[in-house]
Amino acid sequence: MTQPPLPPVAITDYAPSGTLRIAINHGNRVLADRGDAGRPIGISVDLARALAAELGTEPVFVEFDRAGDVSASAEADVWDVCFLAVDPDRARTISFTPPYIRIEGCYLAGRGSDAGSADEVISRKLTVGSVEGSAYALHLARRPGSEQLVTFGSMQEAVAAFDAGRVDALAGIRKAMEEIAAPRAGARVLQPPFMEILQAMGIPAGRPAAHRHLCAFLDQMVRAGETRWILEKHGVDGGAAILPT
Repeated sequence: MTQPPLPPVAITDYAPSGTLRIAINHGNRVLADRGDAGRPIGISVDLARALAAELGTEPVFVEFDRAGDVSASAEADVWDVCFLAVDPDRARTISFTPPYIRIEGCYLAGRGSDAGSADEVISRKLTVGSVEGSAYALHLARRPGSEQLVTFGSMQEAVAAFDAGRVDALAGIRKAMEEIAAPRAGARVLQPPFMEILQAMGIPAGRPAAHRHLCAFLDQMVRAGETRWILEKHGVDGGAAILPT
């Protein structure tokens, strides 16, 4: 089926500076990582390159270690396109597309805890370590049990606190929690996931023409099966892709 043409847009609608700056969040290894040469690789990078090709330009990658740093800089004019989990707090300064991938947010419990499910983390009042400004920390801060949430500057700091017994559990994306659990006797990822993290593309608020184009671009990528192909290329189950309604 032939895809409808994308709405016309100028590069300056996206990037007033004339350079398309793409924020890459290395805090989510499902979406982005650093390759052997130290350059960013991953799902976000491939989508960014496809967008840049559509606009007839080359992307410039602006790298961040945490999602919270990306969203906090939305009004600082340091990036033009981002890849983040949709969150109402972030939506105050970022215009998001519809989501294109689901990622599960899960708790990791240590051997010192007898919690057998995600619900028991709350009912047993376990302290939960997470990364400040992350989608899962923002979500948990609005939920029952928020008083048990302890945020850290990085997942490495949260894991150190977990290992030292200063927090009872960790909260993060399933893949990261499984990797942390693997070498730790008695550590386990709890079911069910405490949240479904919906990842989208976004631009700083106040660029309506670019936002319309970005939504249409991503819709075409999804309908054509390109997002699913990119996910599977990077080892992510294509079933995580969100199909258009």
